[in-house]
Amino acid sequence: MPHARLRHAFAALALALALALAAAPLAGAADAGLRLHVPSPDWRDQVIYFVVTDRFADGDATNNDQGAGEFRAGDRTRYNGGDLAGLVQRLPYIRGLGATALWITPPVANQWLDPSGEHAGYHGYWAENFMRVDRHLGRLADYRRLSHALHAAGMFLVQDIVVNHTGNYFTYRDRWTPGDPARGWEAHAATPPVARPSQPPFDRNDPRDPAQRRLGVYHWTPDIADYNDRRQELDFQMSGLDDLNTESAAVRRALRRSYGYWIREVGVDAFRIDTAFYVPPDFFADFMAAKDAQAPGMAEVARRTGRRDFLAFGEGFGIDRPGEDAQGRKIERYMTGEGGRPLLPGMLDFPLYGALGDVFARGRPPAELARRIETRLALHARPQLMPSFVDNHDVDRFLAGGSQAGLRQALLTLMTLPGIPVIYYGTEQGLTAPRAAMFEAGWGSGGRDHYDRAAPLYRDIAEMTALRRAHRVFSRGTPTLLQANAAQPGALAWRMTHGREKAFVVFNTADSESLLANLDTGLPAGSVLEGLYGLAGRPGELVAGSGGRLSLRLPPRSGQVWRATGQRRAPVEPLASLTLDAAAATAQGAAREGDFSVAGRAAGVSQLQLVVDGDLSTARRIVPAADGHWQAVVDTSRMVDPDTRHRLVAWAEGQATSEAFDFHVVRAWHELADVPDPPGDDSGATGRYVYPTDPGWGAHRQMDLRRVRISGSGGALRLELTMNELTRSWNPAHGFDHVAFTVFIELPGAPGGATVMPLQDARLPEGMRWHLRLRAHGWSNALFSSAGASATQEGTPLTPAAAIAVDQAKGTVSFMLPAAALGAGPSLAGAKIYVTTWDYDAGYRALAPQAQPYAIGGGSAQGAKVMDDSPVITLR
Repeated sequence: MPHARLRHAFAALALALALALAAAPLAGAADAGLRLHVPSPDWRDQVIYFVVTDRFADGDATNNDQGAGEFRAGDRTRYNGGDLAGLVQRLPYIRGLGATALWITPPVANQWLDPSGEHAGYHGYWAENFMRVDRHLGRLADYRRLSHALHAAGMFLVQDIVVNHTGNYFTYRDRWTPGDPARGWEAHAATPPVARPSQPPFDRNDPRDPAQRRLGVYHWTPDIADYNDRRQELDFQMSGLDDLNTESAAVRRALRRSYGYWIREVGVDAFRIDTAFYVPPDFFADFMAAKDAQAPGMAEVARRTGRRDFLAFGEGFGIDRPGEDAQGRKIERYMTGEGGRPLLPGMLDFPLYGALGDVFARGRPPAELARRIETRLALHARPQLMPSFVDNHDVDRFLAGGSQAGLRQALLTLMTLPGIPVIYYGTEQGLTAPRAAMFEAGWGSGGRDHYDRAAPLYRDIAEMTALRRAHRVFSRGTPTLLQANAAQPGALAWRMTHGREKAFVVFNTADSESLLANLDTGLPAGSVLEGLYGLAGRPGELVAGSGGRLSLRLPPRSGQVWRATGQRRAPVEPLASLTLDAAAATAQGAAREGDFSVAGRAAGVSQLQLVVDGDLSTARRIVPAADGHWQAVVDTSRMVDPDTRHRLVAWAEGQATSEAFDFHVVRAWHELADVPDPPGDDSGATGRYVYPTDPGWGAHRQMDLRRVRISGSGGALRLELTMNELTRSWNPAHGFDHVAFTVFIELPGAPGGATVMPLQDARLPEGMRWHLRLRAHGWSNALFSSAGASATQEGTPLTPAAAIAVDQAKGTVSFMLPAAALGAGPSLAGAKIYVTTWDYDAGYRALAPQAQPYAIGGGSAQGAKVMDDSPVITLR
């Protein structure tokens, strides 16, 4: 321990000296004394902290307002003032989390306002010059200071880059003609700070000029209308951003020259590559490994600065549904080319992100995460170099629909699996808005700074990064899934192995106690396991029982970590035994149509519990007969999915656990309501609302609700919503886009409830009060209780959330809420349901007097966010 304290003291002193030097003025281009170039780390062992620079810290107020109307502190759509100097000042805060690398959004010169003037390029993804620092962030000298400060602290710099597009400097509206890019082309000449990119050859963007057209820097195409069309994905414009012709040798050379500059001149250690799916995979073979003497590939540029393992990881926004792997395979094609040729060292692990949210935020069975972990190991050649995350700047924050307990479990998962954990700024402070500012003057800050090192989540993350740093088995090992509840929230366990080192990670994702039954550790009987870490405190020592098995009572929402010490003790031999007679019930794994009986024998046991799906809160206590025989009926009233595998064990705590018995249940659904909705009434309460002008909506009218069918089974609820048309042009994870559903549920006889419709600027009609609220769109799915709900607060997140099913041919979206989510009895008679449609993009889509490409028109910004709705439906 004295040595550890000494190392920390030296590190703190080095950081203080680095910050002092970083704060001093720079004399000139030579920047003598700055530590810009350092060897590459082993990226498997790093933890990355990701910031939207404009929203993190304002270290220099003089660069905030460039006088073009682009800056407005506290406005979500404008520059807010964060900059590179702020990052340097707050580096001790970042390092205190245990982060070893800082990923910043693109620092390059940007288009400051989009052509509509409604949104600013504060995020950095609308480049006008790939080789200049944007004035809002500082100067090149400020960027070098940041690099130096990081390196002096033993940390590394990750720069976000874009190779797919520039800003939005031209459009075709609806006048594009294939084969004639000059026809219908229209410049956006009034956007600040420049009318077109200032960097050659990207300034050559006018196809009406034959010379520029021959140069072919751009694809000169309209916006993507269907993200499932591969040609559109590669060649068309994403949201109006001018698509670069990345097949062009001239463009490839210019991009290599541009981004090699930042490695040489600033000392960037890694790249995150935006929108990688929108360029061909072979582009990255050239980008990383080109032998061009004047503009070599990034690996060679980095090697010349002493970096032999330069990391580049791409963004491929693709989430696989449970049991699918199409998006994972697409991601791997950007890491490994034909014949095993390496392309990018890593890709962001979006499929894992999806599974983490489903299990820890939305209450899906942990077996879905277990299968995702196994799939990523099978699909990917280098999973250790795939950055993993629970949220980021392009999606809802975890806490927008999940609980802090679930977030802590998801973060511990990142820290105990291979992959590079990424912490999105503000996660450690419990922020809920995706791009809220950390500093007092910024948007979403609540009028205060958010750099509290005593915050519970900050301390939790610091402890988790210390765990990962102290035990390389988590960053370099291989997981083996040992057990996962397939029916509902509950137990999840895996073993990590690296050489001779073994560690065990165990979760209970349920809000009640769970039983981890007969966990096969793979260790000899009597093996001693030392507790390393627990979300509720360090767990005690364990000793593997007969056959190396363990049965544990797991606290609600727990996460615990042990390591195998290599020591052995004589195992405690059980003095009791339990059997469960499968023959008395039915064949192992068979389906049942209702309740059924099971029987067994207990020796040396005065009382046992019959545990279904690991749920100890519903376990039935049984006293065996004098001869040890016991019998019970299994209640299946809340089991509604015929595809779900349920598991039954008999358990006497501390004495014996029976072998498991698996079964399925088939139950009938009964219609509770069938309500048609008039076509064409998707125009809001005033009748004047109109869809956004982007053609993705247009004649599709995705918010036009046509029918609501409601059915029930054993206290579970299924809503089938028929729509005018379902689209999936943005490749949504849930199978539908351009519409969001908000469903309000009043439970019969339940006290309390709320009338306000959070974030929708409206109240429920007909005196209805909601107890549960479901919000879902193509990428989010959250369930809330009315506790704490207000006009600006969604309520208290609940699990499990709804299961979503889409039938594209029938135009239906179905939501199934299990009885456990509803908390209702076997009957839902008298419950009330109210369904609304709108759209959602990191919040309910904006409403404006006039429709805009991505804003609904026909009302004031404070108007009710309801495009179409059902009547209040009372269930029979």
